[in-house]
Amino acid sequence: MAWLLVVVAGLLETGFAVCLKLSHGFTRLWPTIAFAVFALASFGLLTLSLKKLDVGPAYAVWTGIGAAGTAIYGMIFLDDLVSTLKIVSISLVIIGVIGLQLSGSSQH
Repeated sequence: MAWLLVVVAGLLETGFAVCLKLSHGFTRLWPTIAFAVFALASFGLLTLSLKKLDVGPAYAVWTGIGAAGTAIYGMIFLDDLVSTLKIVSISLVIIGVIGLQLSGSSQH
């Protein structure tokens, strides 16, 4: 269950990063509100997961999901540059996240 919280928190991190861009420096109301909601929910779920998980792997998985998700979202919906190197790099982040999750981090 703790890893599920980390995954959902990572997806919410993607949401708050995208909303941060869409807020245009906190000058647009609804993206700014969405940023705050996603950020609080993401940090809240990560905090709950850390009651059971080691901080290193959990934080790495959270940031990895957020980084990869944000980059993918940007390429698909925000006209961010798509390149082979970017896709390979995102793949490596995802592989690293999976490796950390499978590394046997203990659940206390």
